[in-house]
Amino acid sequence: MNTIKIPEILLPKDADLHKWAVNACDQYTSDYNYWREVERLTEGVPSAYNLIFPEIYLNDKPEERIARINENMRDYLSGGIFKKITDGFILVERTTQSGTRTGIVLSVDLEDYSFEKGAKTLIRSTEGTIPERIPPRVKIRENAVLELPHATLLYDDGENRVLNAVERGEVLYDFELMQGGGRVKGTYIKNAKAVIRALYSLADDCRSKYGGEELLFAVGDGNHSLAAAKTCWNILKEKLSESERVNHPARYALVEVINIFDPALNFEPIHRYIKTERVKEFADGFMTNGGRTAYIVVDGCKKPIAFDDEVPQGIKLADKYAYGFIEQYGGEIDYIHGENDLTELTKKGGVGLLLPSIKKDDFFGLIIRGGNLPRKTFSIGEGYEKRYYIECKAIK
Repeated sequence: MNTIKIPEILLPKDADLHKWAVNACDQYTSDYNYWREVERLTEGVPSAYNLIFPEIYLNDKPEERIARINENMRDYLSGGIFKKITDGFILVERTTQSGTRTGIVLSVDLEDYSFEKGAKTLIRSTEGTIPERIPPRVKIRENAVLELPHATLLYDDGENRVLNAVERGEVLYDFELMQGGGRVKGTYIKNAKAVIRALYSLADDCRSKYGGEELLFAVGDGNHSLAAAKTCWNILKEKLSESERVNHPARYALVEVINIFDPALNFEPIHRYIKTERVKEFADGFMTNGGRTAYIVVDGCKKPIAFDDEVPQGIKLADKYAYGFIEQYGGEIDYIHGENDLTELTKKGGVGLLLPSIKKDDFFGLIIRGGNLPRKTFSIGEGYEKRYYIECKAIK
């Protein structure tokens, strides 16, 4: 098994890390004030902001922004901005209101990842990939010389054997993140090979538990960015010889892997808000059954309804009903993260569906049994808790 690779990680040498690290590009996609403040904070200094494409600007002169990003990457590489971290991983401890979440920055082989429905690879997407969201990300990556990871992969380690195997080295960074992101500490992992063995043992456990099927990592966040990396690699490798493909830097994606049982990793349901004037008709026609509980919310009032024991199946049926209703009567559907936010919205009209969360114990089994989950099934934390860009890796 060669899915995990020890990368050569690039970290800024002398930059103000508070201004260097910025939130994932797919966050706050309707909040211009958030990204304008990031731009203000990072003006005139080395920052990951100059190397990423916030998705709020995808339709704002994208070719100019991509060209500027590529130029900044080349300038940073040639200008001595980075120091190299070799022969080890980085242990990332991120403290937010949810507690301290612990991950490991490493590289994975894109040959062992697939976002295709029904894939049996060692690394799999967890939600359906939207094809039209991949090409813009491919354009951003195809001529880039660096990658900055915001993808987080989940592993299933109830015994915590991976983190128990870690031998800590020097502290590489420890600072407050901007814009309410909490605090983050990065420590060099001296015994990367032992950590790799512990991770691979989880795939063996999976094979025993699920009748011979192996699953090492499931994508928690950043699936479309990882899908773009895979697409770029598939295009590039056709131009390479077999020997060139083996260790080409674009074959390996830098990611952070996190134990699904980490106590600070919150699995939050993503609720549905249906903008319609036919509230009573929607509510009266929505019927489900099962041993879990969901809620119909009208004018701020919750009414419990039975929901499928297999939560993804229940969500699939709920979405089918909602989209069918909208097709017949008109309206819109929006995806809302907080229960209170959804409840408040219904006081102004429309109808809400408060959905149950997926249990961590069930997660890997659901992926193995049913493949990709319905779109917007779950979220791991709030926007300010998403991964900030700190580490880089060359891909050219």
